[in-house]
Amino acid sequence: MTKHKNNISRRKFLEQSCAALGYTTIFSSLINLKAMAATAMNNSSVISLGGDYKALVCLMLGGGNDSFNMLIPRGNNEYNEYATTRSNLAIPQNQILPINPNTTDGRTFGLHPSIPDMQQFFENSNLAFLANVGTLIEPSTKADIKNELVKTPLGLFSHSDQSQQWQTGKPHERTNIGWGGRMADLIQSMNSNQNISMNVSLKGGNTFQRGNQIIPYAIKNSGSIGINGYNGQNSFNQLRTEALNSMLERDYQDIFKNAYKNTIKSSNDAGLEFQAAIDGISEFSTIMPEENDLAEQLRMVAKTIASRDILGFSRQTFFVQIGGWDHHDELIINQAEKLAEVNAALKYFNGVMNELNTNDCVTLFSVSDFARTLTSNGNGTDHAWGGNAFMMGGAVQGKEIYGDYPVLALDSDVDLRNGVMIPTTPADLYMAELALWFGVPPSDLSTIFPNISNFYDTNSGTPPIGFMNMT
Repeated sequence: MTKHKNNISRRKFLEQSCAALGYTTIFSSLINLKAMAATAMNNSSVISLGGDYKALVCLMLGGGNDSFNMLIPRGNNEYNEYATTRSNLAIPQNQILPINPNTTDGRTFGLHPSIPDMQQFFENSNLAFLANVGTLIEPSTKADIKNELVKTPLGLFSHSDQSQQWQTGKPHERTNIGWGGRMADLIQSMNSNQNISMNVSLKGGNTFQRGNQIIPYAIKNSGSIGINGYNGQNSFNQLRTEALNSMLERDYQDIFKNAYKNTIKSSNDAGLEFQAAIDGISEFSTIMPEENDLAEQLRMVAKTIASRDILGFSRQTFFVQIGGWDHHDELIINQAEKLAEVNAALKYFNGVMNELNTNDCVTLFSVSDFARTLTSNGNGTDHAWGGNAFMMGGAVQGKEIYGDYPVLALDSDVDLRNGVMIPTTPADLYMAELALWFGVPPSDLSTIFPNISNFYDTNSGTPPIGFMNMT
């Protein structure tokens, strides 16, 4: 039997309505308060770029991807070194998918057999790899580290510390302010929409997108989080909406109550604005893989990108994540499944970006806590340091392996111990290249990456690595 709405108790109504104004609404409200504060920032080095659009999509492989089984030496000599070091964890040589970089040092490489579409993106110059990249405070050799002559990142092999440092660009300290957030603090004003943060997260709060003024706008795979039940069709939600509207339309004598009401109202209005824009986007013709959460996240990224003109954005960052890479056991099976999921999701996203004709202005890049030991612990691998990342998009100067892919023989100059690779490319250079492409002036790089001068001359006029087309 259906209950009449008048039978709902006053206590139940208040409990559920207050719950609706809980964490997600307050979180969104803070976003709007900080986004509005950002408009007051006066940064003379930021130049409006006349309505062009660029987006960065940060793909976090949470847990530590064993990336030396993602990008693999394929030539006989280098493969034999790899196979000897990796022992029971080596991918069979005849299963490695060959790639043909434009530039080579004589060695040949290939990819894990679970990522055939990434192989094609690479061959089509839409994807590149960055070899042996990791968090560094200053240039560090094996001897310097052993003799404690250099500073090394805090909590070097800790999930929480390394995941955070990839998102903050500050391996020398623990902070909850990310480099994507610091970028947004500088350039949020380039967007005409100041009600919704330019940093959109599909995985809730994250460090990468949190700035001093800007914090992430968290959404779900289905769209805006909003106030639970607001504008819902059932009788209780109708009653809730009427009551909330009455509360939000009042003027309160108490200035704090009035300020809180205005904040909640602006947040709710922003959520409705965002959802209306998303709902106006037609479904994509590119077929999305089933039971693939990463693809679902990227679908909403694409919907938001398709709404950019409606919402008034010329710069956006997105944060998506796929966890489960901490393969201390059953590495071969588990990594194959994870890489296949990433491959299918990237195939879908690439298809949609081409469908929207936005491939040239959207760059997806991977980060992970760390790579993993080259040596086997029996059936898996343990926490390590430097590893391999990838970048995808039309602005990426693809079909290249950037950085220095290390010799994988044990006890090499970059093997700290047990197959822990000392990074030969600092994460700062990786992130700084993306920031420059995004529109951050070189003069502001040291504000975002305080250690950048240890690795790169910001006045050089040349890009830190060269994997992005800056024109």
